[in-house]
Amino acid sequence: MWSCPTRWILVAVTALSLVTATTGQATTFIQQSAVVELDQATVSQILDVFHKAEAAIAAENLDGLMELYATQYNYHGLEQADIRKIWSDLFKEYRNLVDAHFFSKIIRVGSGSNAIIEVTCTGILSGISKTSGLRVPIDSWYEEVHFLTREGGVWRIRGNAGETPRVLPFGTAPHPLF
Repeated sequence: MWSCPTRWILVAVTALSLVTATTGQATTFIQQSAVVELDQATVSQILDVFHKAEAAIAAENLDGLMELYATQYNYHGLEQADIRKIWSDLFKEYRNLVDAHFFSKIIRVGSGSNAIIEVTCTGILSGISKTSGLRVPIDSWYEEVHFLTREGGVWRIRGNAGETPRVLPFGTAPHPLF
């Protein structure tokens, strides 16, 4: 179960962040063994979306962060306005938010204006609670597939793969933030 290098990276980042209570650094990383079926220019554009998200999160720039979401964003029924509320609440409750994204696959599905980029990602979002002063994990995900779509000439986050579950398994939560 823990033989996958991605999981060990996630565990190491989480443990270091929680044990040291440091602010940590946001990171987006394409794994060496990743499957990448895009040209370098498109990969750079996709990475740019995540780097902009990291910068907006670090600056608690809600408007800047929301610019990265597609107008047709939908994740299990959550739309752009719902995500805005979630991020707003996170910025109120936590400081020094840090995220890490480890990409294992980046592919294009479809062509032309209907093309979607699928990014398979493992990662974590943590922050320091404004109540307790402790760094806490807020969200983590393993092999989640993020969809990005071209809108207004740039790639934007459109949602994630998967059906809307009728009931979430115990101890799990949806991962709507990216």
